[in-house]
Amino acid sequence: MRPHTVAAADPFDLPDWLASSAVTWTAESGIGAAFVSGTLSGGDPEQPCDLLAGDLAYPDPVLEDKWRSAAHQAWSLGEVLLVQYDGRLTLVVPGTAVSAELVLDALRRLARAVAAPAERFTVSLRL
Repeated sequence: MRPHTVAAADPFDLPDWLASSAVTWTAESGIGAAFVSGTLSGGDPEQPCDLLAGDLAYPDPVLEDKWRSAAHQAWSLGEVLLVQYDGRLTLVVPGTAVSAELVLDALRRLARAVAAPAERFTVSLRL
């Protein structure tokens, strides 16, 4: 298994329309796994945005300890850790699987990070 590339992502580098338009996050894969791919739409171009349950460690850890620790610290402060995971914007959530509740909470925290009202965000899940 090849190692994943992980780098910090800054909400200030995201498209401006995230803070000023109605935004829809659409899952491209089903929830319940450690990794859920998705896309943010509402502006041009669309923004890939995935969710990753950062605590999955078997058969291989999905994140190094420093990223898992940063994810838990952000979550405890009411924030979400944004990273580039294999070149795609990824929201890191606590746990080993992404649930519907974690998706909603992560997107609410993303809205806060870009200074947008959470009410402008809509979530479309795949089961």
